[in-house]
Amino acid sequence: MTAWMDDDLADLHRRGLRRVRRPIASAQGVHVRYRGRDLLNFSANDYLNLAGDPRLACAAAAAARRYGTGAGASPLVSGYLPPLRALERTLAGWEGAAAALVFSSGFAANLAVVGTLAGAGDAVFSDALNHASLIDGCRLGRARVHVYRHADANHLEDLLRREGPAARRRLIVTDTVFSMDGDFAPLADLFDLARRHDSLLVLDEAHATGVLGADGRGLAAALPPDEVVIKVGTLSKALGAQGGFVCGTRRQVAWLVNRARPYIFSTALAPPAAAAARRAIRIVQAEPERRRHLLELADFLRERLAGLGFATGGSRCQIVPVLVGDARAAVALSRRLEEAGILAPAIRPPSVPEGTARLRLSLTAGHTRADVEQLLTALQESAKC
Repeated sequence: MTAWMDDDLADLHRRGLRRVRRPIASAQGVHVRYRGRDLLNFSANDYLNLAGDPRLACAAAAAARRYGTGAGASPLVSGYLPPLRALERTLAGWEGAAAALVFSSGFAANLAVVGTLAGAGDAVFSDALNHASLIDGCRLGRARVHVYRHADANHLEDLLRREGPAARRRLIVTDTVFSMDGDFAPLADLFDLARRHDSLLVLDEAHATGVLGADGRGLAAALPPDEVVIKVGTLSKALGAQGGFVCGTRRQVAWLVNRARPYIFSTALAPPAAAAARRAIRIVQAEPERRRHLLELADFLRERLAGLGFATGGSRCQIVPVLVGDARAAVALSRRLEEAGILAPAIRPPSVPEGTARLRLSLTAGHTRADVEQLLTALQESAKC
């Protein structure tokens, strides 16, 4: 019955697109243990180097001792425990929002927001390079989806004028930092379009939360407070924990609590994860030098890569792609770097468009200039092969 799967997997292998899981034998950090070797790690979204921070582990352990390791049920049944309630209050205060709602993952948060806000008779306007969770949220809601050219506010405005008036509701959906390119959405333009065309603006700040904007609150922190904006973030990247969240007005959060199926029918975030995330927010607030160092290091890396002739696209943050083109060539380069002691993953279609395979270098606040120099030397030597 399932022999066709072998043919499909063999085809993926021939095209350099088959994926396998990498069994890491250590905590996330600047170095990770893989196949008996310590590798310098440029693969993780642990941007502030908090995933292995003992302060988060202590907070998680304390919550586990008092409240257990699982939430037991949906927050609407019996799973709305004190660590989760405290985390939502802390998130709302940090983000300057009236209310926050925590989900089991950032993916679930995007499914809930987009899939619930836009349904039959509505229109969603989605950036061409949006994350898969936003794309799947568009599909879940059964609204008409209009894809605008990447970060092109003029194209979006044209679509809003042509397709928007006939829709019951309009939703503009975008990442603020694009996960495979490290470039930014034109938020000021999108905000202006949302207000002029009576649209909600959903912003996925997954790769900006904790790193960019005032107090690490993401790029949306630069926008004026307005109910047209609904912000989605993650607890599992820069904050080093697990889960996702939505910030908005009390009305928006109450509506999601009552209508969003990924929230209603999912077990609540576990108490240890909630406590760890809350501790991480406190660290972000108290230690701004982490994000300053991270962004300065990213500038240094891009400058050096450009000097060596490597293309990094439009990267403006801690995500720095090294564009290769062919998927098999990207995989081969990644393997040569691994042999040299560097973990730098190859990113291939469908994660990126055909012909744009790359290495995706993720910097963390734990990296040093010496680490980056080691990466650059290995990359220069590996590219010659």
